[in-house]
Amino acid sequence: MLRSPSRFVRVCVTAAAVGSVLAGCGASSGDTASDKAGPAAKTEVTVEPIKAAKELTDTNGVKVSLKKEPERIVCLFALCDDILTELGIVPTATNSTLLAHPEFLGEAKAKDVDVIPGGFIAPEVEAILSHKPDLVIGLGDTHGKLAPALKGATTFWAMQPETWQDSVGYLRDVAALTGRTAEGEKAEKVFRTKLAEAEKAPSDKTALVIYGSDENFGVATPEGDVTASLFPKVAHYPWKSRGVEGSYSLEEILAQGVDVLFVETMTFGDADGKLSQKLADNPLWGKIPAVRDGEVHEVDPEVWAKGRGTRSLGIVLDEATAALR
Repeated sequence: MLRSPSRFVRVCVTAAAVGSVLAGCGASSGDTASDKAGPAAKTEVTVEPIKAAKELTDTNGVKVSLKKEPERIVCLFALCDDILTELGIVPTATNSTLLAHPEFLGEAKAKDVDVIPGGFIAPEVEAILSHKPDLVIGLGDTHGKLAPALKGATTFWAMQPETWQDSVGYLRDVAALTGRTAEGEKAEKVFRTKLAEAEKAPSDKTALVIYGSDENFGVATPEGDVTASLFPKVAHYPWKSRGVEGSYSLEEILAQGVDVLFVETMTFGDADGKLSQKLADNPLWGKIPAVRDGEVHEVDPEVWAKGRGTRSLGIVLDEATAALR
């Protein structure tokens, strides 16, 4: 029996695999807490004005204060890169490879952005500070431990996104602190419009997003995975979080009759091969309707698993809705 790892394991698996991270509230009008539990009200397209600010309390209640608009920003996870790209800002340094995607900076321009050594789990503090950043943005449950070492030298902002509403909220927060209010409003409007259009004609197919590097795969659930939080709006997505120790077996997945499967392959070191290919050795895999009918889609984990911002999620919507037609 194949079982999927918990959400905590997913973060560790991704970090070890690719030196970057997955997953983890204020928002614009029309969003409610019920959105986190599933497909509630239709997505509101109207975008409220963003006001420039030097200090604010972010979407998860973290207070951020700056003396001036930040000019040198270091990104320690991909949501930061996504947001800055939406706002027309290039990070001073980064800890992800998202910028190389053609819908971001592209490979050539991305090479001009310095990479922080030390990997995702332990980025080097000296390297971060060598860039004299005005602001460092990291993932709270991974980079929070860096805060004491950075205190006094720069401002550290720990984000913890779990749903698309969180990502929109963080976009608005960064837009306010950088003075890129018009850019932030535009990016939010584009994303909301795309999501609203997609949910007008949701697919009746059962979808599933899984991730991993081998048979110990994981199931992305809407309660704690930004990408998965989109799916209840555009397809039948019956997967719910089972907590830290929760998991889904391949037998349970087979029983749900999955029509379309999206696979995020995480790569460890020199390891290669797609997750879907490795799972093919299990006889149950071939019985899943999506596998039998050729509806298994290996997707770019840089965008699907790690990006988590409005630009990445727009790409996810395009690819997902095309596959779910």
